[in-house]
Amino acid sequence: MTPKWPPVYFLAVDDVEENLIALDALLKRDGLVILRARSGREALELLLKYDVALALVDVQMPEMDGFELAELMRGAGRTQRVPIIFLTAGAADTQRRFRGYEAGAVDFLYKPIEPHILRGKANVFFDLYRQRQEVAAQRDELKTATEEIARLLDESRRYASALQKADQRKDEFLAMLAHELRNPLAPIRSAVELLRMTGGNNGVENEITDIIARQVGHMSRLIDGLLDVARIARGHIELRKTHGDLNRIARQTAEDYSRTFAAAGITLDVNLTDDPLPVYGDATRLTQIIGNLLHNASKFTEKGGRVTVATKRNESQQTAQVSVADTGAGMEAESLTRIFEPFEQVGKSFDSSQGGLGLGLAVAKGLIELHGGSIAAESAGLGKGARFTVAIPLAEVEDDGEGSEEPFDFAGQRPLKILLIEDNQDAASLMRRLLTDLGHQVEVAFEGQAGLNLAADFLPEVVVSDLKLPGELTGYEIARGLRRAPQTSKIRLIALSGFGDDQSRQLAKSAGFDEYLVKPVEVSALTRALAPSMAEK
Repeated sequence: MTPKWPPVYFLAVDDVEENLIALDALLKRDGLVILRARSGREALELLLKYDVALALVDVQMPEMDGFELAELMRGAGRTQRVPIIFLTAGAADTQRRFRGYEAGAVDFLYKPIEPHILRGKANVFFDLYRQRQEVAAQRDELKTATEEIARLLDESRRYASALQKADQRKDEFLAMLAHELRNPLAPIRSAVELLRMTGGNNGVENEITDIIARQVGHMSRLIDGLLDVARIARGHIELRKTHGDLNRIARQTAEDYSRTFAAAGITLDVNLTDDPLPVYGDATRLTQIIGNLLHNASKFTEKGGRVTVATKRNESQQTAQVSVADTGAGMEAESLTRIFEPFEQVGKSFDSSQGGLGLGLAVAKGLIELHGGSIAAESAGLGKGARFTVAIPLAEVEDDGEGSEEPFDFAGQRPLKILLIEDNQDAASLMRRLLTDLGHQVEVAFEGQAGLNLAADFLPEVVVSDLKLPGELTGYEIARGLRRAPQTSKIRLIALSGFGDDQSRQLAKSAGFDEYLVKPVEVSALTRALAPSMAEK
C-alpha cells in the first residue's frame, strides 16, 4: 500500500494574474499545490506559512522585484535553501542572468517559456522534495523504532533483573526450606542409629526401626531431589571429579540398597563385569544416579519381583555402562519420551506406596549429562518391567582409588574427645548419646560463644558444629576463631548443615572446616569424617 504523503508546495510569484493561472495549469499534477502570490510581500507571507519545494519568481514586479525577493529569501534560515527559478519577459542580458545566479537562483528562463522545459525542470524538484519526504519519514520511523527497541531493551533488562531476583529468592527459599526440613530429620536418624545399636534381637523393634530409617531416607531424597532439579536447570551444580571405577561405585550402591530391597521382598541381583570401568566423575553424584535408578525400580516392582544391576564396557562407544532392570510395572512406548521430565510419573505413579514427586529420573538425567553421558529407557509395555541404561565416557587414566568409599574398618580406632555445638537440643542429645555409645568423650554447647569458651577449656580433638546457630557467632565464625587460637588451630573441624549446596560447602572449607556433613547424617558418614583423628598414634 502506497503511503499517503502530504502535498508538495510550489510558489509562483508574478504580478500578472493570467501568468499565475497559466503556471498553475501547466504544472498541475497529483500531490502538487501551487501557491500564488501577486507581490514580493505576499510571497514572503506564504513562505512563512508553508514549506516550499520550488519558487517560480517573475523578475519584473512593482515595489519588490524578483532579485530583491530572492535576496530576502536567502537571508532567512527558513527559506535560504528553497530553489528559485527566475522567469522574465525581458531581453536576454548576461549581466541580469549573473545577478540572478548571485541572488541564489538555480535557473533563469525567458518568456515565452517552453512548457515541456519548465514542466521537466519542475518535475525534478517535485521528485527531489518527495524523496526528501520519504527519507525524513524513514528517519522518523527509524528513530521511533530505535526508541522502541531502547524501551524494549530497558524493559527486558528490568524484567531480567526482576526474574534474577525472583530466581535468587526461590533459590534462597528452597535452600532454607531444605535446611528447616532436614533439621528435624537429624535427631530422628540419630535415634534410629541408636536403636539399631542398642535394640538387641527384638524382631518387632528392628522392623519398626528399619521402617523409620527407610522413611527418613525417602524424605531426604525428596528434599535433595527438589533442590537438585532446580540447580541443574540453572546450571548451579559443580561436579567434584576424580578418577574412579564405575564397577565399584555400582557395587557399593547396590549394597547400600540391599536392605531396602530385602525389606520389600524384592530380589536384587548384581551382575558386574570382572574388569574395572575407569571413569572421571563425581563419585557422590554417580552414586546418587545409580541410587535414584534403584529407588525408582523399588517403587514400581511388586513384592516377589526382581531387580538387576549390571555393568559392562562398550568398546565401540568407549563408554562404561550400568543398567538397572526390573520386572515391575513397565510403561507404554509414548511414556519413554517423557519419563525423564521433572514431576512426570507414569505407570503406578501416585498409587505406589512409596509415593514420590517424579524427580529422581529427571535429576539422574541432568547429572548424567553433566558427566557427558546419556541415559536410555526401554520397556516391552505395561506389566513387563523396564530397563534404564546409563553410559558414561571411559576415562583415559585408570582408577586412582578415590572414586568410591570402601566399608569403614573400625579396627585400630580409638576414642576421641569431641565437642558438639548444636542449638537443637533434641538433635544434640541424640548425637551426644550416639557418639558416647561409639566410645567417645563428648561435651555439648548450644551456641557459638559458649562453644568457643568450652573448646579453650576442654581442648577437644574434634569439633562437630552446626553452621546455623543463635547468637552472634555462626559455625563459620567458630571455625575461624578456633583456627586463630594456637591451642585449637589443629583441631579437626566437622560442619553439620541443613544446606547441601556447593556454595555453603565452599564457605565452610574457606572458614577452616575439614569435613562437611549434610543433615540428617548417617552414622557411617559421621564415623568416616572422624576417621583421621581416630587412627592410633
